[in-house]
Amino acid sequence: MEGIDEKIIAIINHFHLNNFAFSKRIGVTGTTIDSIVNGRPQSDGSRKKTKPGYDVLSSIIDEFQINPDYLFGKSDVMLKSEVALNPTYSGMPQVIAINQSGNENVIYVPVKARAGYLDGYGDPEYIETLPSFNMPHLTNGTFRCFEVKGNSMVRTFFDGDLVFGKYVEDLRDIKDGRVYVIVSKNDGIVLKRVINRIEERDKLILKSDNKDGNYPTYTINTEDIVEVWYVTMYASKQMPEPVDIYDRLHELESKIVDLEGALQRKN
Repeated sequence: MEGIDEKIIAIINHFHLNNFAFSKRIGVTGTTIDSIVNGRPQSDGSRKKTKPGYDVLSSIIDEFQINPDYLFGKSDVMLKSEVALNPTYSGMPQVIAINQSGNENVIYVPVKARAGYLDGYGDPEYIETLPSFNMPHLTNGTFRCFEVKGNSMVRTFFDGDLVFGKYVEDLRDIKDGRVYVIVSKNDGIVLKRVINRIEERDKLILKSDNKDGNYPTYTINTEDIVEVWYVTMYASKQMPEPVDIYDRLHELESKIVDLEGALQRKN
């Protein structure tokens, strides 16, 4: 994680200033900023960086309209003006579907609806255009069904499979190694195995089950995340291949049948 000195250097560079010009903007001496970002010389030849005080940090935030969470390592968004463009993750889906019995329906998002879903996930009129159905055993939460696209999760899920996800109300509840549907403005809808690094780095690490080398692991920032759905169930058109022991049993049964036939012919 970047230290606060590195955050201040990034702010100085963002506004194309040097240390002296930056110090004048926030009302401190150039020596003060230099000691924060470069450190004070020590008797042993090393340099010891000074931690900025409350007044210095407050002046930086006010003068340059900096997002406080950026300075303290809780966000990668530097400017306050950009925070509004990255809304806080919601503890509930923006739109749900209710059937005539007053229970929530499962909304189905097929592959052909993926592009529209990115713009319409919060639009009731758009959500009404998507198929929905009741699944009596999917209770205690809001569920959504997504059609799998591509082969990044082959070994576990295949192109055309259906995964049923329960809405994750708090990103901190994401469990390492579990499979989730992640909806984000940058990457769209992806099905990945997730490692949670929200507390340490404000990020999720997304991994594919397909190990052919075409699907590298990558990270996503929390401010880019729109929805997260924990996969609890799936439906597949792929019939699993028989395991090796069954192949051997089939071969043994065939030999027994052949042997019985040979004995009958002799008799």
